[in-house]
Amino acid sequence: MRGLLPFCRGLYRLGDRRSRTATAVGPRVEFCGAQSSSKPQPRFGLLFDIDGVLVRGRLPIPAARKAFEKLVDSQGQFVVPVVFVTNAGNCLRQTKADQLSHILGVPITQDQVIMSHSPLRMFKRLHDKCVLVSGQGPVLEIAKNLGFNNVVSIDILRESFPLLDMVDHNRRPKLPSNPVGKLPNVEAVILFGEPVRWETNLQLIIDILLTNGNLGSAYNPQNMPHLPLLACNMDLMWMAEAQSPRFGHGTFLVCLENIYKKITGEELKYEALMGKPSELTYHFAEYLIRTQAVQRQWKIPITSLYAIGDNLMTDIYGANLYNRYLEDRISRKNPKAIATMLAATGSTTSLSQEEEIDILVESELALPSATSCKSVLVCTGVYSPDAEVPPDASQCIKETVFHGHRDFRFDPGLVEPNHIVQNVDEAVDLIFEWEKFVPQ
Repeated sequence: MRGLLPFCRGLYRLGDRRSRTATAVGPRVEFCGAQSSSKPQPRFGLLFDIDGVLVRGRLPIPAARKAFEKLVDSQGQFVVPVVFVTNAGNCLRQTKADQLSHILGVPITQDQVIMSHSPLRMFKRLHDKCVLVSGQGPVLEIAKNLGFNNVVSIDILRESFPLLDMVDHNRRPKLPSNPVGKLPNVEAVILFGEPVRWETNLQLIIDILLTNGNLGSAYNPQNMPHLPLLACNMDLMWMAEAQSPRFGHGTFLVCLENIYKKITGEELKYEALMGKPSELTYHFAEYLIRTQAVQRQWKIPITSLYAIGDNLMTDIYGANLYNRYLEDRISRKNPKAIATMLAATGSTTSLSQEEEIDILVESELALPSATSCKSVLVCTGVYSPDAEVPPDASQCIKETVFHGHRDFRFDPGLVEPNHIVQNVDEAVDLIFEWEKFVPQ
């Protein structure tokens, strides 16, 4: 964090300076004498991060309940479309919705929650393949809930091939043993989140990649490309109850990528990266916002999104990247516009593959109605405005340590929030002011 926090402090000052002079961001709400109600209808939707914005570990942030009292009416219905976008991936959406309902004191459904793995529902071509899943919690249940029909876990592999997990001497087999049972060849690997035993998961995932899914065979590093690998949650660190951030799944991915390259001399390749700041996650969030507006029979289209988060490298980077996509969407058939988007993500994806992703998203979720996605940074989580600022701001930017994923390039413009506030309650007030929205 040493290189990151001074740069953040500079952004905080910039945000303060802009907040005193800026005009409102985004389109204004229009009031419509609707069908059966005179209540104002919003043109905007809210995307809330959870850890560091609403909670710290298991402890609610005091401003969160106050904020959500403003977002529901006397019947307990939300007055604007709201989606919770978390990079957590260790439980079902319904479980997370129940936790949030308890913490915030308002009714929340699973259709308002996006876990880091939620976009996997779109990857239907993998749903009937034998897929290895890694992470914590009920990983098999989560995978099946997402549509995967043939799933194996790290624990299942370890039990079937006991000689493969040899780092912990206390878990080594006491007697010589042979592979137990017959598992189908693994055809893809999905990483939900950081596991408990990193050494076991790192070992067996590398085994799968280097044997082309057949653990009964020896390594063949020449077998390229490796099996499809999909990763959810790229957070290098996250904020719990401790004073400093804790390792996240992004740290596990750094280990996996470097071990693979050290063994093979080749870069590990991802079929897809999900969770913030991935564009796929924001596509899915925008779709859920649109769906809520339709269910509430709000006739005015949702054109503005506001993403509230505490992490520059995930929440702010992702919201700004999606805003760039929305601005460029009309011209995306132009190769120059596509090249600009790919450069931002650090992607080596070819034009035809990028078009395939567009077709995948648009066929599953339809085109977005939103035209902007603005980012709001809070100071209750990973981001801290308290670090000292060096006198040379330009040198500060050069020295910034990029905590984003390897495949996302550092771009100072993508980690600059549209506004910085102390907490989520101030964020909601500010957005209502921007939109001139007065709930009744």
